[in-house]
Amino acid sequence: MKQKFSVLLMIITAVLVLAACGTKDNNSGSDSGSGDDNKVYMVGTEATFAPFESIDADGNIVGIDVDILQAIADEVGIQVQWRNVGWDAVFSMINNKETDIGASGITITEDRQKTFDFTEPYYESKLLIAVPVDSTISSLAELENKKIAVQINATGHVAAKKLQGETSKNILAFDSQPLAIQEMLNGNADAVIGDNAVVYEYMKANPDKKLKIVEDDAFEREYYGLMVRKGNKELLDKLNEGLQKIKENGKLEEITGSAFWNE
Repeated sequence: MKQKFSVLLMIITAVLVLAACGTKDNNSGSDSGSGDDNKVYMVGTEATFAPFESIDADGNIVGIDVDILQAIADEVGIQVQWRNVGWDAVFSMINNKETDIGASGITITEDRQKTFDFTEPYYESKLLIAVPVDSTISSLAELENKKIAVQINATGHVAAKKLQGETSKNILAFDSQPLAIQEMLNGNADAVIGDNAVVYEYMKANPDKKLKIVEDDAFEREYYGLMVRKGNKELLDKLNEGLQKIKENGKLEEITGSAFWNE
């Protein structure tokens, strides 16, 4: 009797162990190499970068990047969850495996590609200069000895350092593009260098702020991509697959109003 009971107990234990091994919490971590189709991929963003991401009246993260990534997710059958983490944290949290995807109007650059992997481009952008409406500044070259406000570690910041030098005290770096613009309007800087769509969106949302735009051919075209941890080929392939599908079916052009990849 004891022997039969022991055998029965061993069988029950084995079944319980197998059942436990087959159970997984979709929200237990952010290492997206598991191949679990039910995984929720965490997306880090800096939600003051309208029209690409901002917070609506209900506290939701909305914008072009949100719509693009959701369209991609729908195409390849994955789930995403957004977190407003701040600009610098968009990068650090991917390396720390706290998030899986960075989506925040992130320009693909050679320097960033050393540390992260990017999808194919989904948006074409260009830097421009914003100045007070009564400013006489008309080119990038004229900012060489002027105070420039920028978003920290964004490509506008890179452009300013290229113009004035890495350690220039005339470059004022802020956590977001809107903060940089406001500091200029407060009289603390002569100009802002920032992404065109974001500066124009700021002007649209703040018509009382008297700004003038200066475009300069010295600024090269830039391209935004979705960012993942270096070597995360499985997730990168999924995102690129979905991105290609929404380029082909017209959804990306519908969201962005642009089809630069066909030009």
